[in-house]
Amino acid sequence: MIIVHDIFVCKPGNASKLAKIFKEAMKGNKEVINIMTDMTGQYNRVIMVSSYENLTAYEKAFENYKNPSKEMKENMTKMQGYQDMYLTGSREIYQVW
Repeated sequence: MIIVHDIFVCKPGNASKLAKIFKEAMKGNKEVINIMTDMTGQYNRVIMVSSYENLTAYEKAFENYKNPSKEMKENMTKMQGYQDMYLTGSREIYQVW
């Protein structure tokens, strides 16, 4: 199993707003497990946690964004402007043992 953390460092005051947008837009996405905000460590972070069977499944899901379904397009509309809410981000991919 593969766990992916998409990490967004938000502008001050935007982490909870971005988390709400992600939570709404990712409804029905079976890969997304949790949307989290920081309680300790670096401030203003939103972390989207996803799970995949393997790297092939992750790559396939990523490819689907290039040719989105009607539902995916609707969810992308909900996310309009989210790029203005964060400063930087990163992605971490973990192998679960």
